[in-house]
Amino acid sequence: MHILLFCLMLSLVNLVFSNEDYSQTSACCTFKGPGLKDIEYILIDRFNKKVMKEFNSTRGNWTGFTNYSIEVAKDWNSDPYDALRRAFEKKLLCTDRKDYIQDLGNFTAAPTVKLNSLKHPPVLVCSAYNFHPKQIQLTWLRNGQEVTSAVSFSEAMSDGDWYYQIHSYLEHHPTAGEKITCMVEHFSLSKPALHVWDPSLPAAERIKIVVGLCGLMIGFVIVGSGFIYYKRKSDAYVTQYQGRVSIPVEQLPRADST
Repeated sequence: MHILLFCLMLSLVNLVFSNEDYSQTSACCTFKGPGLKDIEYILIDRFNKKVMKEFNSTRGNWTGFTNYSIEVAKDWNSDPYDALRRAFEKKLLCTDRKDYIQDLGNFTAAPTVKLNSLKHPPVLVCSAYNFHPKQIQLTWLRNGQEVTSAVSFSEAMSDGDWYYQIHSYLEHHPTAGEKITCMVEHFSLSKPALHVWDPSLPAAERIKIVVGLCGLMIGFVIVGSGFIYYKRKSDAYVTQYQGRVSIPVEQLPRADST
Protein backbone atom coordinates (compact mmCIF):
# COMPACT_ATOMS: atom_id res chain seq x y z
CA MET A 1 0.00 0.00 0.00
CA HIS A 2 1.40 3.38 -1.02
CA ILE A 3 0.80 6.27 1.32
CA LEU A 4 0.94 10.03 0.95
CA LEU A 5 4.51 11.07 0.24
CA PHE A 6 4.54 14.83 -0.14
CA CYS A 7 2.26 17.84 0.01
CA LEU A 8 3.55 21.06 -1.51
CA MET A 9 1.77 24.18 -0.24
CA LEU A 10 1.83 27.23 -2.48
CA SER A 11 0.43 30.62 -1.53
CA LEU A 12 -0.75 32.09 -4.81
CA VAL A 13 -2.63 35.29 -4.02
CA ASN A 14 -2.98 37.55 -0.99
CA LEU A 15 -5.29 40.54 -1.37
CA VAL A 16 -5.73 43.09 1.42
CA PHE A 17 -8.97 45.10 1.23
CA SER A 18 -8.59 47.01 4.49
CA ASN A 19 -6.79 46.84 7.81
CA GLU A 20 -9.21 44.09 8.84
CA ASP A 21 -10.26 42.27 5.65
CA TYR A 22 -8.06 40.21 3.36
CA SER A 23 -8.37 37.35 0.87
CA GLN A 24 -5.97 34.45 0.35
CA THR A 25 -5.70 31.73 -2.31
CA SER A 26 -3.43 28.73 -1.73
CA ALA A 27 -2.72 25.54 -3.66
CA CYS A 28 -1.69 22.09 -2.47
CA CYS A 29 -0.17 19.35 -4.64
CA THR A 30 -0.48 15.87 -3.11
CA PHE A 31 1.63 13.04 -4.53
CA LYS A 32 0.94 9.37 -3.74
CA GLY A 33 0.74 5.93 -5.31
CA PRO A 34 3.36 3.98 -7.31
CA GLY A 35 5.82 6.35 -8.96
CA LEU A 36 3.82 9.29 -7.55
CA LYS A 37 1.42 8.92 -10.46
CA ASP A 38 -1.63 9.78 -8.36
CA ILE A 39 -1.54 13.59 -8.17
CA GLU A 40 -4.27 15.63 -6.54
CA TYR A 41 -4.47 19.41 -6.95
CA ILE A 42 -6.45 21.40 -4.39
CA LEU A 43 -7.09 25.14 -4.61
CA ILE A 44 -8.56 26.93 -1.57
CA ASP A 45 -9.98 30.46 -1.35
CA ARG A 46 -10.14 32.07 2.11
CA PHE A 47 -11.54 35.36 3.34
CA ASN A 48 -10.28 36.50 6.76
CA LYS A 49 -8.96 32.94 7.37
CA LYS A 50 -12.39 31.42 6.69
CA VAL A 51 -12.57 28.87 3.85
CA MET A 52 -15.00 30.14 1.24
CA LYS A 53 -14.62 27.63 -1.62
CA GLU A 54 -12.36 24.79 -2.71
CA PHE A 55 -11.40 23.19 -6.01
CA ASN A 56 -10.40 19.50 -5.97
CA SER A 57 -8.94 17.95 -9.12
CA THR A 58 -10.08 14.46 -8.06
CA ARG A 59 -13.72 15.61 -7.96
CA GLY A 60 -13.10 17.99 -10.83
CA ASN A 61 -15.21 20.85 -9.47
CA TRP A 62 -15.55 23.68 -6.97
CA THR A 63 -17.30 23.37 -3.60
CA GLY A 64 -18.72 26.43 -1.83
CA PHE A 65 -19.03 26.74 1.95
CA THR A 66 -21.18 29.89 2.32
CA ASN A 67 -24.37 30.96 0.61
CA TYR A 68 -22.48 33.41 -1.57
CA SER A 69 -19.56 31.07 -2.43
CA ILE A 70 -21.96 28.22 -3.26
CA GLU A 71 -23.48 30.35 -6.01
CA VAL A 72 -20.02 31.39 -7.23
CA ALA A 73 -18.93 27.73 -7.28
CA LYS A 74 -21.95 26.84 -9.45
CA ASP A 75 -21.00 29.50 -11.99
CA TRP A 76 -17.34 28.43 -12.08
CA ASN A 77 -18.22 24.75 -12.44
CA SER A 78 -20.26 25.57 -15.53
CA ASP A 79 -17.44 27.62 -17.08
CA PRO A 80 -15.30 25.46 -19.44
CA TYR A 81 -12.49 28.05 -19.36
CA ASP A 82 -12.22 27.72 -15.58
CA ALA A 83 -11.68 23.97 -16.00
CA LEU A 84 -8.89 24.68 -18.50
CA ARG A 85 -7.25 27.12 -16.07
CA ARG A 86 -7.34 24.56 -13.27
CA ALA A 87 -5.83 21.88 -15.55
CA PHE A 88 -3.02 24.26 -16.55
CA GLU A 89 -2.32 25.11 -12.88
CA LYS A 90 -2.17 21.42 -11.97
CA LYS A 91 0.34 20.74 -14.75
CA LEU A 92 2.49 23.77 -13.95
CA LEU A 93 2.51 23.45 -10.15
CA CYS A 94 2.24 19.68 -9.68
CA THR A 95 2.84 17.44 -12.69
CA ASP A 96 5.92 19.30 -13.94
CA ARG A 97 7.45 19.10 -10.44
CA LYS A 98 6.93 15.35 -10.00
CA ASP A 99 10.54 14.36 -10.80
CA TYR A 100 11.89 16.85 -8.28
CA ILE A 101 9.47 15.63 -5.60
CA GLN A 102 10.35 12.01 -6.37
CA ASP A 103 14.07 12.72 -6.02
CA LEU A 104 13.37 14.42 -2.73
CA GLY A 105 11.34 11.44 -1.58
CA ASN A 106 14.26 9.13 -2.38
CA PHE A 107 16.77 11.29 -0.50
CA THR A 108 18.15 9.67 2.65
CA ALA A 109 20.91 10.56 5.10
CA ALA A 110 22.24 8.28 7.83
CA PRO A 111 22.26 9.70 11.37
CA THR A 112 25.37 10.75 13.24
CA VAL A 113 25.02 9.38 16.79
CA LYS A 114 26.67 10.69 19.97
CA LEU A 115 26.45 9.41 23.55
CA ASN A 116 26.94 11.77 26.48
CA SER A 117 26.29 11.76 30.21
CA LEU A 118 24.94 14.30 32.68
CA LYS A 119 25.89 14.17 36.36
CA HIS A 120 23.01 16.09 37.89
CA PRO A 121 20.70 14.29 37.52
CA PRO A 122 22.58 11.14 36.40
CA VAL A 123 21.32 10.76 32.83
CA LEU A 124 22.69 9.23 29.65
CA VAL A 125 21.85 11.07 26.42
CA CYS A 126 21.71 9.39 23.01
CA SER A 127 21.59 12.03 20.24
CA ALA A 128 21.10 11.46 16.51
CA TYR A 129 21.91 14.29 14.09
CA ASN A 130 21.71 15.08 10.37
CA PHE A 131 19.35 12.31 9.30
CA HIS A 132 16.57 12.16 6.69
CA PRO A 133 13.76 11.18 6.46
CA LYS A 134 12.26 12.17 9.81
CA GLN A 135 11.16 8.73 10.99
CA ILE A 136 13.69 7.20 13.40
CA GLN A 137 13.70 4.88 16.43
CA LEU A 138 16.07 5.10 19.43
CA THR A 139 16.02 2.20 21.90
CA TRP A 140 18.03 1.76 25.10
CA LEU A 141 19.42 -1.72 25.90
CA ARG A 142 20.85 -2.91 29.20
CA ASN A 143 22.91 -6.09 28.76
CA GLY A 144 21.05 -6.72 25.51
CA GLN A 145 17.55 -6.26 27.01
CA GLU A 146 15.31 -3.32 26.10
CA VAL A 147 14.90 -0.68 28.80
CA THR A 148 11.34 0.66 29.03
CA SER A 149 11.37 2.57 32.33
CA ALA A 150 13.14 5.84 33.17
CA VAL A 151 13.36 6.66 29.44
CA SER A 152 12.23 9.88 27.73
CA PHE A 153 12.50 11.33 24.23
CA SER A 154 12.47 14.65 22.44
CA GLU A 155 10.52 15.15 19.23
CA ALA A 156 12.43 14.84 15.95
CA MET A 157 13.34 18.48 15.29
CA SER A 158 14.05 19.96 11.88
CA ASP A 159 17.35 21.76 11.36
CA GLY A 160 15.77 23.75 8.54
CA ASP A 161 17.83 22.14 5.73
CA TRP A 162 16.00 18.81 5.23
CA TYR A 163 17.88 17.25 8.14
CA TYR A 164 16.56 16.31 11.59
CA GLN A 165 17.87 15.67 15.09
CA ILE A 166 16.45 13.78 18.07
CA HIS A 167 17.53 13.03 21.65
CA SER A 168 16.74 10.15 24.01
CA TYR A 169 17.38 10.24 27.78
CA LEU A 170 17.98 7.35 30.20
CA GLU A 171 18.18 7.79 33.97
CA HIS A 172 21.34 5.90 34.78
CA HIS A 173 22.89 4.70 38.04
CA PRO A 174 26.05 2.76 37.08
CA THR A 175 26.21 -0.89 38.08
CA ALA A 176 29.33 -3.05 37.88
CA GLY A 177 29.39 -5.28 34.82
CA GLU A 178 26.43 -3.72 33.02
CA LYS A 179 26.51 -2.82 29.31
CA ILE A 180 24.38 0.12 28.16
CA THR A 181 23.66 0.42 24.44
CA CYS A 182 21.70 2.91 22.33
CA MET A 183 20.17 1.12 19.32
CA VAL A 184 19.32 3.33 16.34
CA GLU A 185 16.94 2.22 13.57
CA HIS A 186 16.50 4.37 10.47
CA PHE A 187 15.48 3.95 6.84
CA SER A 188 19.03 4.78 5.70
CA LEU A 189 20.53 1.90 7.74
CA SER A 190 20.55 -1.68 6.44
CA LYS A 191 20.46 -2.94 10.05
CA PRO A 192 20.11 -1.36 13.50
CA ALA A 193 23.22 0.55 14.60
CA LEU A 194 24.43 -0.28 18.13
CA HIS A 195 26.31 2.39 20.09
CA VAL A 196 27.76 1.18 23.40
CA TRP A 197 28.22 3.64 26.24
CA ASP A 198 31.88 3.90 27.31
CA PRO A 199 32.04 5.09 30.94
CA SER A 200 35.67 6.20 30.52
CA LEU A 201 36.46 9.85 30.05
CA PRO A 202 35.29 11.40 26.77
CA ALA A 203 37.92 11.91 24.10
CA ALA A 204 37.96 15.68 24.65
CA GLU A 205 38.64 15.23 28.36
CA ARG A 206 41.36 12.67 27.67
CA ILE A 207 43.04 15.08 25.26
CA LYS A 208 42.97 17.84 27.87
CA ILE A 209 44.61 15.55 30.44
CA VAL A 210 47.28 14.37 27.97
CA VAL A 211 48.08 17.97 26.97
CA GLY A 212 48.30 18.97 30.62
CA LEU A 213 50.66 16.10 31.46
CA CYS A 214 52.84 16.90 28.45
CA GLY A 215 53.06 20.51 29.53
CA LEU A 216 53.96 19.47 33.06
CA MET A 217 56.70 17.11 31.80
CA ILE A 218 58.15 19.82 29.56
CA GLY A 219 58.21 22.13 32.56
CA PHE A 220 60.09 19.55 34.62
CA VAL A 221 62.60 19.06 31.79
CA ILE A 222 63.23 22.80 31.51
CA VAL A 223 63.64 23.23 35.27
CA GLY A 224 65.89 20.14 35.47
CA SER A 225 68.06 21.35 32.58
CA GLY A 226 68.41 24.75 34.21
CA PHE A 227 69.45 23.21 37.52
CA ILE A 228 72.02 20.94 35.83
CA TYR A 229 73.42 23.89 33.88
CA TYR A 230 73.68 25.99 37.07
CA LYS A 231 75.32 23.10 38.98
CA ARG A 232 77.93 22.57 36.26
CA LYS A 233 78.79 26.28 36.10
CA SER A 234 79.16 26.40 39.88
CA ASP A 235 81.47 23.36 39.94
CA ALA A 236 83.63 24.81 37.14
CA TYR A 237 84.04 28.12 39.00
CA VAL A 238 85.04 26.42 42.26
CA THR A 239 87.56 24.21 40.43
CA GLN A 240 89.08 27.21 38.67
CA TYR A 241 89.32 29.18 41.90
CA GLN A 242 90.91 26.28 43.75
CA GLY A 243 93.66 26.06 41.09
CA ARG A 244 94.91 29.63 41.81
CA VAL A 245 97.56 30.74 44.45
CA SER A 246 96.50 33.36 46.95
CA ILE A 247 99.14 36.13 47.67
CA PRO A 248 98.73 38.67 50.49
CA VAL A 249 98.37 42.26 49.29
CA GLU A 250 101.45 43.49 51.22
CA GLN A 251 103.65 40.97 49.39
CA LEU A 252 102.70 42.27 45.96
CA PRO A 253 105.64 44.09 44.19
CA ARG A 254 105.46 47.89 43.92
CA ALA A 255 104.75 49.49 40.60
CA ASP A 256 108.27 51.20 40.46
CA SER A 257 110.17 48.04 41.26
CA THR A 258 111.98 46.05 38.59
